[in-house]
Amino acid sequence: MIKDMSVDEYNRFRQMLERNSGILLGEGKEYLVTSRLRRLMERDSLNSISDLMSAMERNRTLMESVVDAMTTNETLWFRDDHPYRIFREKLLPEMAAQRRAVKIWSAACSTGQEPYSLSIEIEEFRKKNPGQLMTGERILATDISPSSLAQAKEGVYQQLAIRRGMNDQHLKNYFDTVDDDRWRINNQIKSRVDFRQQNLQQSFSLLGKFDIIFCRNVLIYFSADLKYDILKRMHGSLNPGGYLMLGASEAMNNLSEFYEMVQCHPGIVYRAKKVGG
Repeated sequence: MIKDMSVDEYNRFRQMLERNSGILLGEGKEYLVTSRLRRLMERDSLNSISDLMSAMERNRTLMESVVDAMTTNETLWFRDDHPYRIFREKLLPEMAAQRRAVKIWSAACSTGQEPYSLSIEIEEFRKKNPGQLMTGERILATDISPSSLAQAKEGVYQQLAIRRGMNDQHLKNYFDTVDDDRWRINNQIKSRVDFRQQNLQQSFSLLGKFDIIFCRNVLIYFSADLKYDILKRMHGSLNPGGYLMLGASEAMNNLSEFYEMVQCHPGIVYRAKKVGG
């Protein structure tokens, strides 16, 4: 039987989780921690959060499993609509005019709905504007969660997940039926997406440079200092004049040196400024 968590245990767990994932838990979330980790603790016969933390220090795989369990993987297709309208009506035409292959980073991609939605938008743009977009466009999709990435790479979704934002025409055009309850994203859409595990606390230097970064609905889980650090480093990962798309509830604070806000009526995107001489 798993013992109740003390305040001290909870605070130590919060610190460990933030150190390893950036996730900042608020006060009084003991029940959330216990409910998300109960199955994992029972599997490894761990009777308390203290036992779990001791085991995590010895076992990197267990650490990843705990972070995985504590990560919110809430997502859907074409989430919030405005970012995708801006992407197809403003950003893609600008990229097409530059006559080079566009590179996109979908940060915190969860189970793949965002990068595959972006790939569908690219395909739709190609059909409506033949010859405008240079071939060779790539989407790098990253997440901290190994299980989410495994599902994203497989590209197979049950009806419950499909119906969260996917319209019938896109389902018909870009998915193959697996069985009565599952669909697989087709190779045409899948082929331009690469998946990689990435902790946003760690360096982006090996990821390359991008024209557009989607980093939506993840920074809300981080401290103000970590959020500032991530956004500053993302500026360094953008090509000159590149764009950053944030979530609807996420704001750009104290970074006017690095980004300028572009109003798209409705919706906002941030353009990278040139910094220094």
